[in-house]
Amino acid sequence: MLGKDIRLEVDLGFIKLKNPLILASGTCGYGDEEVFDLNKVGGFVTKSLSLNPKKGNPPPRIYETPCGMLNSIGLENIGIERFLKEKLPKLSSLSTAIIVSIYGHSIDEYGEVAKRLRGIKEIAAIEVNISCPNVKEGGIMFGSDPSLSAKIVETVLKNTDRPVIVKLTPNVTDIKPIAKAVESAGADAISLINTLRGMAVDVERRRPVLGNVYGGLSGPAIRPVALYMTYEVVKSVRIPVIGCGGIVDWRSALEFLIVGARAIQIGTANLINPKSAEEILQGIREFCKKKEIKDISEIIGSIREGGS
Repeated sequence: MLGKDIRLEVDLGFIKLKNPLILASGTCGYGDEEVFDLNKVGGFVTKSLSLNPKKGNPPPRIYETPCGMLNSIGLENIGIERFLKEKLPKLSSLSTAIIVSIYGHSIDEYGEVAKRLRGIKEIAAIEVNISCPNVKEGGIMFGSDPSLSAKIVETVLKNTDRPVIVKLTPNVTDIKPIAKAVESAGADAISLINTLRGMAVDVERRRPVLGNVYGGLSGPAIRPVALYMTYEVVKSVRIPVIGCGGIVDWRSALEFLIVGARAIQIGTANLINPKSAEEILQGIREFCKKKEIKDISEIIGSIREGGS
């Protein structure tokens, strides 16, 4: 295959990935969709899991927008116990890194979910979704407060023996203090960004299109925001950064690697084209061969600043 001799392996410190592509949480369910060979990517993040099963938001839940989509799934999931019993055994044979996304509506709940994953060697890491409202703090989003974000990380680390990746929300004035707070609390890596808040209106009915009024905007429309925030966070922390947000082809994937992301997550693109990750990898190989690049590490953090 073209460019097969190019080294695509990336080292996140706590784990080595065969290539920098990770399938983002929520876009491939629990890994049992069987529409794409998960062994072809470096990692796979499960749908976010809570302590107990959750039904999610009322329909409609998805709405297509120019250059993207709004989703209001509401973190529907089967709960951590059913996942461990029914889904994880089927994933254990994969050669890709299995990353389990978790969330909670209180700091203690984050700890309880993390505790259920202790000692499970099939799991390469935990991704902590801190874009959830804290019901004990009047609904404030955990990820918008550096102190709360740090407390979640500390609690998760006390209850797990797995590496911890923290996924940051872009719905803040400045993302850098949040990134620094979770790094100081002991996070092994940071992934960003989660979706941007948005809504759509049916002008005929004069009602919100989504059943929950608002949802999360994803897709190419948010890529410039995601790229800028990734660039800023890479310069602000020393731990690995995983870029995510609107990556749909090899060029957009390379943008994130060039600004310093060690790995990237593919999200909405999976819903548009289940083979997008495979095509992105091939595009990266072709680019590297054309530029006579032998190792993907030559691209990571290679941004040239200050002029054209």
